[in-house]
Amino acid sequence: MYWTVLISSGTFEAMWAFALAARHLRIVPRLTLFIIGTIVSMGGLAWGLQKVPVGSGYAVWVAVGAITTLALGALRGTERLNLVRIACVAAIIAGVVGLQVLS
Repeated sequence: MYWTVLISSGTFEAMWAFALAARHLRIVPRLTLFIIGTIVSMGGLAWGLQKVPVGSGYAVWVAVGAITTLALGALRGTERLNLVRIACVAAIIAGVVGLQVLS
C-alpha cells in the first residue's frame, strides 16, 4: 500500500512541473494546479516514507515523476524521444523495479 501511494504521488510531481511551464494559462489556474499537485505529491511522499526506506522511496518518487513528465511531454510534442532517451528511461524503470523488489 505504501509503495502504491508513493508511486501514485510521483505522478503528481508531473502536474506541478507542467503547471510551472504552462505559460498559456493565466496565473490563478497555474497556481491552483501547482498547489494541488504539490500537496498531493508531497503528501503522498510523506505518507509513503512512513514504511518505505527514505533513500529507496525518494528515488522511486523522483523517477516516477521524471518518467511521467517525460511521457506527457512526448505526448504533447514538447519532448523528443529517441532510442538513447528510451533506453535511459528503461534503465530508470529497471532501477525502480529493482529497488521495490529489494526493499
